Amino acid sequence: MAGAGMAARLLGGSSWQQVVSLSRRSCFLGGRRENYRCSSSNTALEKTVDNSEVTQEEIVLPRKKTWDKLAVLQTLASTVNRDPTAAHYMFQDDPFLMPRNAANSRLFSLSKESGRNAAKYIIKQFPQYFDKTFAEPNIPCLMPEALTPQIEGVSEEALKERIHLRRVKDSVDLFDQLVQAGTPVSLETTNSLLDLLCFYGDGESTPEKEEEKEDLEEPGVKASEQKAPKRQFQRGSQSSGSRWRENNNAERIFKIMPERNAHSYCTMIRGMVKHGASAKAYDMYIDLLNERHKADVHTFNALITAVPYLKERFIERWELAKVFLNHMAQQEVQPNLLTFNAVLKTLRRCGGVGRSMSLLVIKEMEALDIEPSLATYDHLLFIFYRGVDLCPSGIISEVLDDIQKRSFTPQDPDDANFFATAMQVCCDLKDIKLAYRLNKAMEKGDNWKFVNMDRLNAYWSKFFSLLCMMEQIDVVLKWYKEMSPSLFCPTPKNILDLLQALDAANHLEVIPSVWEDMKQLGFNRRQDLLEELLSLMSREQHPDEIQLAFAKCAEDIKAVHEQTGREQSPLEWTASALGHVAVLFSRAGRTQDAWNMMERFQQINRIPTDQVMDEFLNCAKQTNCPGEAIKLVKLAASLGLPSSQRLKSRTEKEFVLSEKQKKTLESIKSDSDSSDSDSDSDSDRD
Repeated sequence: MAGAGMAARLLGGSSWQQVVSLSRRSCFLGGRRENYRCSSSNTALEKTVDNSEVTQEEIVLPRKKTWDKLAVLQTLASTVNRDPTAAHYMFQDDPFLMPRNAANSRLFSLSKESGRNAAKYIIKQFPQYFDKTFAEPNIPCLMPEALTPQIEGVSEEALKERIHLRRVKDSVDLFDQLVQAGTPVSLETTNSLLDLLCFYGDGESTPEKEEEKEDLEEPGVKASEQKAPKRQFQRGSQSSGSRWRENNNAERIFKIMPERNAHSYCTMIRGMVKHGASAKAYDMYIDLLNERHKADVHTFNALITAVPYLKERFIERWELAKVFLNHMAQQEVQPNLLTFNAVLKTLRRCGGVGRSMSLLVIKEMEALDIEPSLATYDHLLFIFYRGVDLCPSGIISEVLDDIQKRSFTPQDPDDANFFATAMQVCCDLKDIKLAYRLNKAMEKGDNWKFVNMDRLNAYWSKFFSLLCMMEQIDVVLKWYKEMSPSLFCPTPKNILDLLQALDAANHLEVIPSVWEDMKQLGFNRRQDLLEELLSLMSREQHPDEIQLAFAKCAEDIKAVHEQTGREQSPLEWTASALGHVAVLFSRAGRTQDAWNMMERFQQINRIPTDQVMDEFLNCAKQTNCPGEAIKLVKLAASLGLPSSQRLKSRTEKEFVLSEKQKKTLESIKSDSDSSDSDSDSDSDRD
């Protein structure tokens, strides 16, 4: 096919039939075989032609292949693998801002987007400074948009221009001037102004709102119909953005309209739902019905989404949703994917009613030949797998069966929530096989694009925690090496899960490398992680090489506790942390460092355990330091520990002491001994 295509280009646009006829003549010139190289298919054709009794073979020409504009780039990208040692590609422009942890990752990504918004704001506010075109050739889509109104005066055309430029305040002012001048404004233009006001919530457009904008001039589809708003479901609140003010400009203009059509009512309803005025939206819908107008599918979708804020009881919510669905059937409004997603979103807040009705909704989608989106499955998983009462893994398994067969495109803003929700379900069920299937589905096609930076960290963090819980340690370490930091930045919980997995598999020799990662991630001051790390390293005796590596980690932790600076205060020592560090130094033969830690017990009024005292005494014995052993006995006596006599007797038996050292050891008396002698003397006096 490639050779024939090349031949067609060389022939200057000749047809496929001409290419085939020329290739035939090259092999069978004048009815005799020439000494040319022919393909196997042409050889078979020769036999067919020579045998007059056999019908000539028919050649089926391939259909023309239309390549995508990005085909070459996609092919080149397929030859490059992900670098597991590099951070996310969005941070490659500035190596100094490589994120160390999930918090840094979020901060840097938001900072980068904030810089883009700041640049857009400057261009929008001062377009006169960006009127020169230096690019050759000029690419209009990459140049700043002309956002300055060109039509002067008070006219309907000027109003249309300002609506198109999304200048909310200027549009309202100009509309009021037209009304005061007695100039009639067409119903279409007034509806466009309502679209603008209801979409932006009667406030001026901002860079954040610009991300949700849609083409206001597209025939039949208005801005308020384009995109289902993202809502945070909280009791009494629907939108985290602007609120619907009482008697705002949209309501005022709607009331003074001499004529209203269905579009006017639908725009107001959707604007009220979007900005949290659900009760007003329902009242507006009743007015629409009284005026004998019909709502469109987008308005019904918004009303169904607002049902949880109109009714308190679960069964009442479902009954109201059914009322809207029946009205759709009566008004002959065809439901779409967002309609069923809105129903499922409402059923998420209907308790047990949601579980019993959600599968019926899915069956109705199948009957209408509507394919579910990722948001559909997200709502379904939330309904069946929320809380402690988890369902069996049958539903999520069927969902994954369907997802693995498809590559999805964005159809609902809630599509982006699916993979994080599904991974949480896998963690709750503790099913690693489901997690592997989900991850395979996420990597299929362009499904990975549904996971943004925040959700990406949440998704991989849950997946890694499940790996640490359910998989063999070799598999866990392999995934850890491939995932961090290219796919996600481990959280403190991930590090804790990894340490526990190493403990369960008895692979504690990997702890020093984990400590290095903790320092890179900025977790070297996390008290809970330090306690867990020190506890694992000091629990058992290990070979000398590993003990030396552990002692190096203990030295770093000691430096963290003693670190002083303007921005960071030193960490407070705990008795357990002091004991673990002293044990690690003792086992590595670092007697002086171990004794420095022992002295800190007295400085911070803490009591060392018997294990810590014995480990230090063993270290002093191995390094032949009887003086340090005597210091330990003195420390135990000054703290009034019951083990002081036992340590004293061990020192006498296991060390070669000089006469001076023997006298010093004999003169040591614990506080308990002195108190006992004082009490005895007092009783003798009596």
